[in-house]
Amino acid sequence: MGDYPDISNHGVIGDLQTAALIDTEGTIDWFCAPRFDSPSIFGSLLDAQRGGFCRVRPDTDDYVTRQLYLPDTAILLTRYMTEAGVGEVIDFMPIAGHEPTDRHRIARLIRVVRGSMAFVGDIRPAFEYGTAEHTGIEPAPGDGVVFTGGGQSLTVHRVGDIVRRGDGQAGTIELVEGGLRVRGMLHAGERTGVLLETGGAAPTRVPVEELEAMLLDTQRYWRDWVARSTYRGRWREMVHRSAITLKLLTYAPTGALVAAPTAGLPEQVGGERNWDYRYTWIRDASFSVHALLGLGYAEEAEAFGQWLLARVQESAGDESGPLKIMYRVDGSSDLAETTLPSWSGYRDSSPVRIGNGAADQLQLDIYGEAMDSIQRAVDQGFQLSHVGWTEVSRMLDWVCDHWDTPEEGVWETRGGRQKFTFGRFMCWTALDRGIRLAESGGRPADVARWRHERDEIYRRLMTTSWDAERGAFVQHDGSTVLDAANLVMPAMGVISPRDPMWLSTLRAMEQELVSDSLVYRYNPAASPDGLRGSEGTFTLCSFWYVDALARTGRTEEAQLTFEKMLTYANHLGLYAEEIGLTGEQLGNFPQAFSHLSLINAAVNLDRLLDH
Repeated sequence: MGDYPDISNHGVIGDLQTAALIDTEGTIDWFCAPRFDSPSIFGSLLDAQRGGFCRVRPDTDDYVTRQLYLPDTAILLTRYMTEAGVGEVIDFMPIAGHEPTDRHRIARLIRVVRGSMAFVGDIRPAFEYGTAEHTGIEPAPGDGVVFTGGGQSLTVHRVGDIVRRGDGQAGTIELVEGGLRVRGMLHAGERTGVLLETGGAAPTRVPVEELEAMLLDTQRYWRDWVARSTYRGRWREMVHRSAITLKLLTYAPTGALVAAPTAGLPEQVGGERNWDYRYTWIRDASFSVHALLGLGYAEEAEAFGQWLLARVQESAGDESGPLKIMYRVDGSSDLAETTLPSWSGYRDSSPVRIGNGAADQLQLDIYGEAMDSIQRAVDQGFQLSHVGWTEVSRMLDWVCDHWDTPEEGVWETRGGRQKFTFGRFMCWTALDRGIRLAESGGRPADVARWRHERDEIYRRLMTTSWDAERGAFVQHDGSTVLDAANLVMPAMGVISPRDPMWLSTLRAMEQELVSDSLVYRYNPAASPDGLRGSEGTFTLCSFWYVDALARTGRTEEAQLTFEKMLTYANHLGLYAEEIGLTGEQLGNFPQAFSHLSLINAAVNLDRLLDH
């Protein structure tokens, strides 16, 4: 396990088309290009021997590290402290823009701020998830190297001139073991570095000043973006870090947001719950619209709205429904699930899955999340075209026909279809938001039918989804299992947060699913999901619990629970999908769902505490 850092020991940088993870030792151990869902170039996070990495560290074993983001940016600073001096590596990715490109750059600026530091750097790419052999060519000795393999390439540009040994002689730069190794020393005030670039560029020697100009441009971009936030609440630093994280997970050319930049990080170390999350879930991205609109980011919400309507339009005539539950960032839906048999997985958590076999599941809740996001965007000025409204109407007509169909549910269980309560009340939400849009905008629709079906869903919720003996809304018809997804019921407006039926449901969840501030999504032993092993508490559900407490009027408890949840973030304010028994981060990282739910809980809790 020593070869694998804790999941929490990472920061993320990105250029709005892909991203890289960097651990607290300064190792880039996950990077895919040219997109989030492309094959990896560095993947030692999932196989320390075969995955590839880019590492910079002091040339000694006696050092400690600290890591932070430059304020209001996605620029990561890793500090190394030794008896001889203090050195820093500043990692960032210059913004790639709104046009898809194969050119992506990772800048690593190395500098010493006190004393001196001997350092060693290793760059060992492993193309196509480590399956493709590669070659390294040094066209201009001393300027850099081009590695190529499996249709991918990585150019290593040398930055600056200072590479010396401790005795003042020249340091070493050499091709070794399928990679590149650099050894040298810097004194206080000196800078050097490396610029990694995909896309087949020829290596050059980059002046330090040029890299520093890239740094200033990238810093200016992020600070200007954060300055657009309208949030002035109590938890500004954490909310803005979550907003930056959501922005990092957005593919700028289409506006689609991936669930996480990683694949295969386990929900239980050594277990099989290891999924590829580098895709756009309708659910996650729709909830992100709510979060970003709550901070004033209407442009991002509108971009996703256009992407979403395009998916509905493309699905005309598709018997499986107007929407699939997930897509690639370009809108394509080929997500066939395979495994990487040669990779051991994070701390022997196998199999390592690429693609996602849940893509073709029926999950009815996505229509409620989609319609809620569209309605919120329209309220903020998003213009819904005639074609867009036509597609929305077609989608809602489909919901009228299918809302009572058994489905796989929000948690993508692989244990068989059921009539899930969450899917049912999100269908209610879809029709309710459609009725509002039709009536407020004078748009043509079969509103009478939508209203009839919406009301029928409500009656079903209050009868078959309600277990009088348990005094709670249950996971699905015929079950007595509780489900934390139902915490969203008051937020969607399907039930009053002061309704006795809801208060009773909340009490039942607190007895069975809540552990201090942490919340399990359900009890897998009581509701088999077709998979072996257990899992941690879901960070998303924990922030849903905060929101539910606040809406119920228990604002002091909500605030304390929220503050406790902030202590589970990593050192940079980032969250994975789940939190384990001892507070460890589990699952893919960083997780959009965790961060958007933090934002929503903070915004709503601020409002309720102020009134």
